[in-house]
Amino acid sequence: MHEDNSIMTTQINETTRYFDYLAQGYAIREDLPSAYREVWNKIAHAGNWWRGEQRVAIAKEVRVARQCKLCSTRKSALSPYAVEGRHDSASDLSSTAVDAIHRLATDASRLTRDWLVNLNQQGLSQEEYVELLGIVVAVLSIDAFHRSMGFALETLPAPFAGVTSQYRPDSARDGEAWVPGIQAKLAVGKEAGLYEGSKQVPGVIMAMSLVPDSVRMQTCLSGVMYLKIDDIADFSKNGDRKISRTQMELLAARVSSLSDCFY
Repeated sequence: MHEDNSIMTTQINETTRYFDYLAQGYAIREDLPSAYREVWNKIAHAGNWWRGEQRVAIAKEVRVARQCKLCSTRKSALSPYAVEGRHDSASDLSSTAVDAIHRLATDASRLTRDWLVNLNQQGLSQEEYVELLGIVVAVLSIDAFHRSMGFALETLPAPFAGVTSQYRPDSARDGEAWVPGIQAKLAVGKEAGLYEGSKQVPGVIMAMSLVPDSVRMQTCLSGVMYLKIDDIADFSKNGDRKISRTQMELLAARVSSLSDCFY
């Protein structure tokens, strides 16, 4: 047990070299790079359904998608299904997984339930999709911060060996999302605290709960880049930021509009 703890400490310490903003000339709140390092550490390790090297490959594909010729052509087409071809890719992931990553990263506003059902029929399970989705969202969020600040993108973490847990929560139920999820009232046992005690959980968070660790990774980021779950519904809260909650929501609405976010 002592040896296992030493290995884990070494792995976590390895990620501390990432997101060093001291040389950038800006005073960056320490909770931001701290959260980013935690997410990088999570991505580098085996998850529920993807191994560490696969999770890092997913992160790499998120970045490749921005320069993918097929994605660019589809984005400008009336319908993405009117354009056939192969994605530019930098991994050994299946073509189905690559398509899912690229579509999520570049054209999320035109995704449909039928599209997801088709992915499932091609062999990408709902659980694999949700874990993949969590990584895509995390990398997009962190990279967007870097681009907005004029920083170079952080080097992706080196993957660690390990096996997947294959864990699927028994409390996941069909609901409003395209995949099963865990309602706040059912977040008990292993999922106790999943929503940080909040009884009012945003759908975009609950939609990832088929893979609870995807929720944990997302709330780790949203807590520092936006607000903690419990503060979202209380418009008197602004997370002790330097701008007001009204200003925060105005920025969030503008970004959502520019990103064609259907939420």
